[in-house]
Amino acid sequence: MILDNLDLNAIQDENARELIRQLLNLVEKLSADLRDAQIEIQRLRDEVNRLKGEQGKPNIKGNTPKPAPNNHSSENERHKSRQRHKKSKNAKIQIDREQVVDVDLSVLPKDAKFKEYKDVVVQDILLRTDNILFHKKKYYAASTGKTYLAKLPRGYEGQFGPGIKALTLAFYYGIGTSEPKIQEFFENVGIQISAGEISNLLIKKQDSFHTEKDALYEAGLQSSPWQQTDDTLTRVDGQNQHCHVVCNPVYTSYHTRASKERLSVLDVLNNGRKRLFRLNEETILYLRSIPWSRAAWRKIQSWKSEQDWEEAAFLERLEEGLPKLSKQQHKTMLDASAVAAYHAQKDYPVVKALICDDAPQFNWLGQEMMLCWVHDGRHYKKLMPVIPLHRELLDDFLKQYWEYYHQLLDYCQLPTVKERLRLETAFDDLFSNNTGYDALDQRIAKTKAKKDSLLLVLQYPELPLHNNASELGVRQRVRKRDVSFGPRTEDGVKSWDTFGTLAETTKKLGLSFYHYLVDRISGTNQIKPLADLVSSRANELNLGWSFLLP
Repeated sequence: MILDNLDLNAIQDENARELIRQLLNLVEKLSADLRDAQIEIQRLRDEVNRLKGEQGKPNIKGNTPKPAPNNHSSENERHKSRQRHKKSKNAKIQIDREQVVDVDLSVLPKDAKFKEYKDVVVQDILLRTDNILFHKKKYYAASTGKTYLAKLPRGYEGQFGPGIKALTLAFYYGIGTSEPKIQEFFENVGIQISAGEISNLLIKKQDSFHTEKDALYEAGLQSSPWQQTDDTLTRVDGQNQHCHVVCNPVYTSYHTRASKERLSVLDVLNNGRKRLFRLNEETILYLRSIPWSRAAWRKIQSWKSEQDWEEAAFLERLEEGLPKLSKQQHKTMLDASAVAAYHAQKDYPVVKALICDDAPQFNWLGQEMMLCWVHDGRHYKKLMPVIPLHRELLDDFLKQYWEYYHQLLDYCQLPTVKERLRLETAFDDLFSNNTGYDALDQRIAKTKAKKDSLLLVLQYPELPLHNNASELGVRQRVRKRDVSFGPRTEDGVKSWDTFGTLAETTKKLGLSFYHYLVDRISGTNQIKPLADLVSSRANELNLGWSFLLP
């Protein structure tokens, strides 16, 4: 009760006021330590129960939204109300057939006269088999001594036609249906298909789709100078790996790698092309981030050039020339040299600006890095003050935080040099606050230290302020993982990445994933290559640097 009405400003004695402030922050620290300890104790209890063959504490979600401390979403603060216009769904419905419906003539008066038709659109779907018995003609030519057998139409190779093949892929990768449920669906319709055959349809003989995915990804990288990226855990044959997502408004691409270290992310940006290493001036700049002995630094300086090295040769050179490197020095040398080679390449798209969270593996990769405001704001939402005064200070700061965020959004719509200068000054003012709540002040200082990356949008107003697009891409993989757990073979990994990419990209392009699959499997190719569609849509949206403010 005393803390509820506490007003530090009303205390005249400065020493007493400072002492009370320190005590309040001590209470906050002890409360935070207690929460962490309780979480760790529960985790250890769950682990003990698991080892005993029992289950841990169930995570049962309630009927009401998560209260703090579990709700770290900033959706309410970021949301801006806007007028919505309801669109007619009938305009998008394709009419397959028309039917005239008459009135029961027995109930019509004799003087009734026809006036007009009243049109009503009713949607329906037919689920039936289309099993075909092909009579393949066979010829024999005595002049050549050869037999000539007719080929099946494109898409009908094997036991199943393009409809089943496309529907299987659409169910599994587009909708997230499990393999047993796909089999159950087909059996209900009257299709005889085994679990093994479904698995083969999902991952075998998909080279044409893999090729289109690679072309689509390169077109996506070329479509804008900025890209968004994120990653999530994924299981491959029961082992932890990482799925990396790279995207922009016209495409989304998935890449599964064994780790999420910087070289793995670089492999993703290069789409698995051969690693190259270059020890030039840019490499030297990155290497200054860690200490080196004088002898090692002289050796490194003497190696400086614009020559590219393949991985085996570069590793051999390090082993011979710098055999006593620490693990950190060795890793930094590889990372820095690989990034420098990536930036110097001319034959493949290089990301100019990377939009991501502040995970260290993303440093250096883009020539510029734009940090996500939503990720930064999430750190403030994780603060859980128990002192009423601190809750009030946090709420007041968050209000100012999201007001500034909305000012940045307005700036992106109408950027000017004058507004850019004002927003830079406003940033310094906002994040120079000293509230007296230590945890909040430390968080504010960390945000201020990221000023250049958070305010890159002032120079490039086209950049989004958040990384939600890649997080939505990650969410699709997480949902897929929840249903199907994870692939078990290299073919499975490749197919998960390829069809995840095709499903999400067709959605962004406004195409039906199912119709796209039927088009490719049947060989009609009425839908243009997705790489061409990605490039065309990017040109329509003007994803380049249309603004560049000094």
